[in-house]
Amino acid sequence: MAISSTTSLTLVFSLLFILSVSATIQQNTFIVRVQQDAKPSIFPTHKHWYDSSLTSISDDKSSYSGDTDTSRVIHTYDTVFHGFSAKLSTLEAQKLQTLLGIVAVIPEQVRRMQTTRSPEFLGLKTADSQGLLKESDYGSDLVIGVIDTGIWPERKSFNDRGLGPVPAKWKGECIGGKGFPASSCNRKLIGARYFCNGYEATNGKMNETTEYRSPRDSDGHGTHTASISAGRYVFPASTLGYARGVAAGMAPKARLAAYKVCWNAGCYDSDILAAFDAALADGVDVISLSVGGVVVPYYLDPIAIGAFGASDAGIFVSTSAGNGGPGGLTVTNVAPWVTTVGAGAIDRDFPAEVKLGNGKIIPGVSIYGGPALAPHRLYPLIYAGSEDGDGYSASLCLEGSLDPNFVKGKIVLCDRGINSRAAKGEVVKKAGGIGMVLANGVFDGEGLVADCHVLPATAVGATAGDEIRKYITSASKSRSQPTATILFKGTRLNVKPAPVVASFSARGPNPESPEILKPDVIAPGLNILAAWPDGVGPSSMRSDKRRTEFNILSGTSMACPHVSGLAALLKAAHPEWSPAAIRSALMTTAYTVDNRGETMLDESTGNTSTVMDFGAGHVHPQKAMDPGLVYDLSSYDYVDFLCNSNYTTKNIQAITRKNADCSGAKRAGHSGNLNYPSLSAVFQQYGEHKMSTHFIRSVTNVGDPNSVYKVTMRPPSGTLVMVQPEKLVFRRMGQKLSFLVRVEVVAVKLSPGSSRMMSGSIEWSDGKHIVTSPIVVTMQEPM
Repeated sequence: MAISSTTSLTLVFSLLFILSVSATIQQNTFIVRVQQDAKPSIFPTHKHWYDSSLTSISDDKSSYSGDTDTSRVIHTYDTVFHGFSAKLSTLEAQKLQTLLGIVAVIPEQVRRMQTTRSPEFLGLKTADSQGLLKESDYGSDLVIGVIDTGIWPERKSFNDRGLGPVPAKWKGECIGGKGFPASSCNRKLIGARYFCNGYEATNGKMNETTEYRSPRDSDGHGTHTASISAGRYVFPASTLGYARGVAAGMAPKARLAAYKVCWNAGCYDSDILAAFDAALADGVDVISLSVGGVVVPYYLDPIAIGAFGASDAGIFVSTSAGNGGPGGLTVTNVAPWVTTVGAGAIDRDFPAEVKLGNGKIIPGVSIYGGPALAPHRLYPLIYAGSEDGDGYSASLCLEGSLDPNFVKGKIVLCDRGINSRAAKGEVVKKAGGIGMVLANGVFDGEGLVADCHVLPATAVGATAGDEIRKYITSASKSRSQPTATILFKGTRLNVKPAPVVASFSARGPNPESPEILKPDVIAPGLNILAAWPDGVGPSSMRSDKRRTEFNILSGTSMACPHVSGLAALLKAAHPEWSPAAIRSALMTTAYTVDNRGETMLDESTGNTSTVMDFGAGHVHPQKAMDPGLVYDLSSYDYVDFLCNSNYTTKNIQAITRKNADCSGAKRAGHSGNLNYPSLSAVFQQYGEHKMSTHFIRSVTNVGDPNSVYKVTMRPPSGTLVMVQPEKLVFRRMGQKLSFLVRVEVVAVKLSPGSSRMMSGSIEWSDGKHIVTSPIVVTMQEPM
């Protein structure tokens, strides 16, 4: 039957109306920044004001009675941030922005976690009679707040033997809950809280059969990161027999406070901000946050906002750079007031080779402690994505994609992607496979991560994966059975080269502020041994019933708490240092040369890595204790930076709670003039001509009272770098002196839309200290 044009128009308008109403009614969580002193005196508390404001803009006022039990407020914030979070429709959010005293309405993001020998690799040895551990008393009485998945308090890494009383400044609590009595805390784990209102506002009431409504960790990530930052010495320690030795965190005597914000569905901004708020009120000295998400402007980023409030209060904030590498522009948590940490490998690995039927040995890595394959026997080898399989999903070994008739009794080559690496092994095992070889894709490159597999399995690089596929194809064409076995070699130490930049470690340039080099540094993040909860198998698979006190994980999530612990040691040794001074000490003493004496390699390609991969370099804790000079910053310097980044005064107030004056007299010239330990210049070139810029920097003497520093310049290729003055003469500790760096470059021929990056450095030295700052010059050709 034909439909008339009138009827068609009616249907179209009806559909548009339905879609419009649906968009208006659908509610999402928003975080609302308020001007604290704008509360009308009629309201006894800020919470009453928030409830009243929500009632006034509500789409359905009849649904709100004014009772506390029916309040739409999810969290209120009082320290790092003034305001609240609530579920709002798009229309309600727009209305709220118009009310007096409302500074910003920010949509919530869902964040994801970005998931021993490392103290020894970093030079932190208990036998040393002097050094960072001794000078800081192992971080005693400093408090590290870990915002993560919670903690398993019974682990030996968190015992309080030999520790003094809880620091008098501590105001925090040990909040009990399911499986976590309030008595779970001690003189080591001095505080524990959990935040789930934001999670439940979006997902409904949590399933308490699969996760704990308490600070107890049902994932493992939080227990692992907490013990990396401040775990006690535990011997013997290993995972399934691998990495045997002493397990220890960076700051073994530092106190811990666990703030659980990550749940089965992710880590919600409103809960993360509540944790920042509580951590500041509790009295932490360092915040460690190994989660990340999409990069957005700072005024829309609750992590950046919470971190600014913490930094403003003198709290050092360490964040993970993200696991989006090896591609460029993947780095997250890029605000200049946080320390952004990428991941490197230490000099230890877990080789597990593939021996092919043609005699070829393919290198790989694995952690497998079960019954091994017979070393002198070869087993049938197949590629899951061959024409006998179920196409693309089978090539990835996704759930239900493998045919048991094809797989049974064979070693299966699976491609990396979509499901977790360990999950692929479980799929192969369910289908009757006896082993797995996991091959990187082209994007993953040659970077290898050792996983705790549920069957004999190993991971190989992209090139090796191609070689194995070619062998399978060649053998099949010659009508012979492709065969292989996996040879597990255990733990190998003193590996060269090390460190290397981990393939997964996120890379620069900084997507939001290209004038600020990110990541700042790299730290150990590949195959790191640390504490693990009882309730989770080492593969993190629910079917994995194995239990281990320690587990080996990889990610910038593991690198971040290394720096958090080091920051606690530095703060204990130098209580007067600001968060910026601590970051400066870590950056200017970092190194870029591996244990072969050559520039660190990029694991994904095997080529030389760059500042976009490692920032200032790999942390060197012992040198960071005595850096000589530091680049210090105040909160008002960050305000000037935001002004020069063209943020509006309202945007700046949303981030900083400060009323910014961005007039010409207050501006520092350009955003690259923030007193950062690295220097980054971005040139938009138009034709072939000279271009130049300058940086103004100030350094504070924290070394010898009477010292003279001379500069050495290593200009980026094709640039001219001038520093004035070339000598800095200090007469006392704490003295500040300034210098100017001028960078001149001639435009180079580039294709439209392309760019070229060059790097160099400047070094200040007094003969005892070497203070190094990377210089990055990026040339961009407009489209």
